[in-house]
Amino acid sequence: MQTKRCITIFIVALLTLSGCFFSGAEQQRWSLADEGATSFSLSRDGRFALYHSAIQGIVLWDLQQNKKLADFGSQDPYHNTVLSSAIADNGRFAITATAQNFAVWDLAWGQSEGLWSVSDGTIRDVAIANNGQHVLLALSNGKALYVDLGSGRRLEFLAHREKVNAVALSPNGRFALSGGNDYNAYLWDTLSGQIVYRFPHTHRISQVALQRDGKLAMTADGGNDIAIWDLHTGEKQSDLAVRLRQQNLSSARFSDDGSRLVTGTPARRVELWDTRSGQNLGRWEAAAQQDTRPPAAVVYDVAITPEGNVTSGTSAGIAQLWTTEEK
Repeated sequence: MQTKRCITIFIVALLTLSGCFFSGAEQQRWSLADEGATSFSLSRDGRFALYHSAIQGIVLWDLQQNKKLADFGSQDPYHNTVLSSAIADNGRFAITATAQNFAVWDLAWGQSEGLWSVSDGTIRDVAIANNGQHVLLALSNGKALYVDLGSGRRLEFLAHREKVNAVALSPNGRFALSGGNDYNAYLWDTLSGQIVYRFPHTHRISQVALQRDGKLAMTADGGNDIAIWDLHTGEKQSDLAVRLRQQNLSSARFSDDGSRLVTGTPARRVELWDTRSGQNLGRWEAAAQQDTRPPAAVVYDVAITPEGNVTSGTSAGIAQLWTTEEK
């Protein structure tokens, strides 16, 4: 009896130290592209999905009402494959990109704002500000390219020495976060191009994210290092308690208040984290594409709903809503 009592006390203490844990289930699933998607982006609240597939082209979907809002078709006259996309923080505008060109879309009016090409490198990631005019591109030539489409101003950020893999942009377009193969992520000012902070890693940076109010940043590398940074001080706030070895991230997003972070991986894994402690709050496995052996899906984007639940969108062309029931 004494042994059992000690074990019980230990388990209670462990749960207390670990904080809350969410063990929810899939609440809803939307199979939007049976043929699979080459890009998939969610709005900040997880309501809208923008995806591209070889058969359907670029499609905007309202997940809440479960209906298609717009068929944008091909991005360019040559029907090139859209490889990356992003929806602005306010949900009004979006950017989609092939390897060599990018388009901006007004989601409220369901129309294109224009098509632009890039000649000195391939596009690896994109971000867009709330006004739909400020865009940020991660390029294979080591540049992070910031463009004001209204004025035509271009700013090439040249601090990276190798490929830039991931970018994030503040909602007002003033600050950018970029990470690359040179093991570094940088927070920088898009007006001056000056570096605000450097976030060093020991492996190539695979993913970055900014909290919408500019309080926090997340940088993740190809090893096990996923760090949360306090942008007021530039100091590390926490390291996420990653269990898997060499867990690459394919997507990440902060909750509105920055208290939580949701992440996705190329191996179907969706996870929720406490940004203060770094502890894992929940984990789920996204659905695989039909007839794939072994079962496969890249989690292209993730979001946290106003109710605190998690939405994911994957290369399987499937969006899923996960409940976060507190244990």
